[in-house]
Amino acid sequence: MAKPLSVFLGWRYVRSRHGSGFSAFISASSTVGIALGVMVLIVVLSVMNGFERELTNKLLSIVPHIELTSVNDPIKNWPKSVKRLTEQENVLAVAPVIKMAGMLQHKTALKAVEVRAVDPKLEQQVSSIEQYVSTGKWQYLSEQKSGIVLGNGVANKLNAKLGDKLQLLLPAPIQNNNFSDSFSSPRTQQVEVVGIFKFGGTIDDTLAYIPIAQGRAVMNYQEGETHAIRIKTSDVFNARALAKKIAYDFKHYVYISDWTRSQGHVFNDIQLVKLVMFIVLVLVIAVASFNIVSTLIMAVNEKKGDIAILKTMGAKSSTIMLTFVIQGAVNGILGCVIGTALGVLIAHNISNAMFYIEQFFNVELLSSDVYFINYLPSLLQVSDVYMTVAVALVLSLIATLYPAWKATKVEPAQVLGQI
Repeated sequence: MAKPLSVFLGWRYVRSRHGSGFSAFISASSTVGIALGVMVLIVVLSVMNGFERELTNKLLSIVPHIELTSVNDPIKNWPKSVKRLTEQENVLAVAPVIKMAGMLQHKTALKAVEVRAVDPKLEQQVSSIEQYVSTGKWQYLSEQKSGIVLGNGVANKLNAKLGDKLQLLLPAPIQNNNFSDSFSSPRTQQVEVVGIFKFGGTIDDTLAYIPIAQGRAVMNYQEGETHAIRIKTSDVFNARALAKKIAYDFKHYVYISDWTRSQGHVFNDIQLVKLVMFIVLVLVIAVASFNIVSTLIMAVNEKKGDIAILKTMGAKSSTIMLTFVIQGAVNGILGCVIGTALGVLIAHNISNAMFYIEQFFNVELLSSDVYFINYLPSLLQVSDVYMTVAVALVLSLIATLYPAWKATKVEPAQVLGQI
């Protein structure tokens, strides 16, 4: 019987409070504050989830998940190593690569680049670079022995177009640890631009691909020799553990590297921003929730006579306390409902909304020349919505406890004696 009475009284007090001036304003402000906090928190978490998804699906589609690089001598008989590695669990694809640092020259323009000599067919299995070739075709690397595929930033710097002839300057390989060779004149090769890719970020400004046969010729490698092995995994977040396991069984002295070393800071930054924003917005919700304290304190002062009468009629302290808890919880529930509805709506449409804002104001909020995407991603996860609503409701309920407890301390004799 206590619970229905508490619900009845709590709901009646909520309805009667709407016309009570300042108390109604404080009550409404707490509801609006909770709604805004819940809405913004859902949107922020969705955007951070979107960046994580883009990191996994786009950036890591071109960055090697795992890379085993030879320490001294080149890796021999790489086709056999590729076949053996692909048989391991969680390994999707393996490809050889010869990495070099060099210079590209076109007329009077010079540009430093990271050159990767790859097997075009195998590289397609570990990397999605072919999808980002905007001019020319990736397959031309197989057909042209002296072809090169450039990043868009490199091509713009050199003012190079499809079919242009460039000079590729690469350092001479060091033989038998004779480091005096490192001061010898660079090797020069003429290459033809067969493709230009546009991925975004700094990758476009630093990367170029050539056929692996051309890389072997520059490094004086024999057929079947390579500088490194690239591995694509099914679980990118387990790449470090898998890299150690693979390297332990690998029959060559290699450096172990994975994407967390080269791009892990991006993921860590996203996680850090996500954590900081969660804490900040939870504090915003907490501040809004504790406006309920002010509302209920005023409600208790206004209803002292009612409380005294209820006590004289035999109402238990738990009934009175629950009455005011329910009255305050209505603010939290209403704020959560409104905030969740708006947050879900905005999270689903924020990418399109930002696009129209950019078009209207003629601005670019995320430049593809700086970041690896040029739009604001969003991925709404139900678990984030549940967590946000749960935190807001708990904070709202905590805020009701002290005023509700104070209501149970009203002395009927003192209050009724003053009436």
